[in-house]
Amino acid sequence: MSQQYPQNQPPQGWGPQQPQWGGPPPAPPKKSNAGKVIGFGCLGAVGLLVAIGIVGAVALGGDDGGEASSKPSVTASKPAAAPEKGAEEEPKEEAPAKAKEPSGPEGDVKVTGCEVEPTMQWPSASLDVTNRSSKPSNYIISVEFVDADGTRVGEGTAALNNLAPGQVSKEKAQGLTQVSGKVECRVTKVTRYAS
Repeated sequence: MSQQYPQNQPPQGWGPQQPQWGGPPPAPPKKSNAGKVIGFGCLGAVGLLVAIGIVGAVALGGDDGGEASSKPSVTASKPAAAPEKGAEEEPKEEAPAKAKEPSGPEGDVKVTGCEVEPTMQWPSASLDVTNRSSKPSNYIISVEFVDADGTRVGEGTAALNNLAPGQVSKEKAQGLTQVSGKVECRVTKVTRYAS
């Protein structure tokens, strides 16, 4: 015997299903990560371009051949030994005590102040930078901070761009290490290259 279905009604489970009340909600559309991928890709490209630009500028150098100096700007001289008693002294001509000004980029930088900021206790060096080259130049200046014993307690950096020939700029090299007591500021390296 066959089952009889009412006219125009298919058996249950056949045909289109009608929505049911209280059933599971439809799944939300899947989010795309395209925005993140594009954002990180652009950020990486910009970072790579900046790194290539800095390396290229330093490698190509300027009118001074991209000179960099690592000579400290503070030097100490050894006192002359006292003559022995009974030895005949020769007359000496004394030249005026004149400090020899460094040549190259290190001669462009002078330390004009050295202090420890009272609230944060971070050291800083005030610098006068004079472009003595014939072209507009960029500078990267490294400074170390030493205590009374000569121990290095921190370092700082100053950078400036497009300083015209003969122009003077007042800069600050800020250390980010807390120190106590007085410090001495020494320029350890100066890199100058044409803008």
